[in-house]
Amino acid sequence: MKIPITFLGTGTAVPTTRRNHTSILLQYKDENILVDCGEGTQRQFRKAKLNPCSLTKILITHWHGDHILGLPGLLQTLALNGYNKTLHIYIPKNTKYHIELIFKMFVFVGAIKYEIHEVDSGIFFENSDFKLEAEKMEHRTPALAYSFIEKEKVRINKSKLIKLKIKGKIIAELAKGKDIEWNGKKVKAKDLTYKQEQRKITFILDTAINKNMEKIAKDSDLLISESTFLNDSENGTSLAKEDFHLTAKQAAETAKKAKVKRLILTHISQRYDANEKPLLNEARKIFKNTEIAEDFFKVEV
Repeated sequence: MKIPITFLGTGTAVPTTRRNHTSILLQYKDENILVDCGEGTQRQFRKAKLNPCSLTKILITHWHGDHILGLPGLLQTLALNGYNKTLHIYIPKNTKYHIELIFKMFVFVGAIKYEIHEVDSGIFFENSDFKLEAEKMEHRTPALAYSFIEKEKVRINKSKLIKLKIKGKIIAELAKGKDIEWNGKKVKAKDLTYKQEQRKITFILDTAINKNMEKIAKDSDLLISESTFLNDSENGTSLAKEDFHLTAKQAAETAKKAKVKRLILTHISQRYDANEKPLLNEARKIFKNTEIAEDFFKVEV
């Protein structure tokens, strides 16, 4: 089963005609996890032909406007469309007052169920299928990077099941790695099963370069990283340091050090709207398997 990821917004603080504010949707089984919610995200859902009422979790990396100003509108849309789940919103530790202010700044029509969870670092959600992990980043405000990690699983070879005509509840025993008896014969689990390795997707958005980036991105199948500046004649490294952002080179260096399989650059500044190739070229000199996202770009892991 593939894990689809849709980039609903790939721009920075100033949107362009091509790029909306940051927002990324990860879909996994019954989970629909939104990473950040820039202004206009509810409309981006519509344009992408996605249903916002399928949302189960929102992960907020930090409270700058281009990453959260879509929250009021999105929550209002959910309320007006009969959202019937409990929406879990994860935010950096000690920042709950921000969402309280959001609900004070306008007259909210209707109601939805939601729970706010303040996150520090480490694993903050886990079930039998996957876990969510966070690490602190360095920005002008408390900020986090997130990883979605699907757990290693034992899978059953369905064609072999059909060949042996094995069916019913006994299949669950095979999935647990237990040998079974079928039609008077012993069937070894190892002959009918295989291991699916864990899959890991990491989101690093606004931050200055820091040691936790490599830590959280380690062995990711996909690293999605901000790339606000070039390390070029504009003195991009200095600008990135001053603004607590990354260059394409720094994102690529992190991908290489963390031994990730694939890097996608996002959070692209308006200065590169007409020509983003220099960002891609800079990153590919260090990490070849690099792409640049644009709004409504879809990938699968």
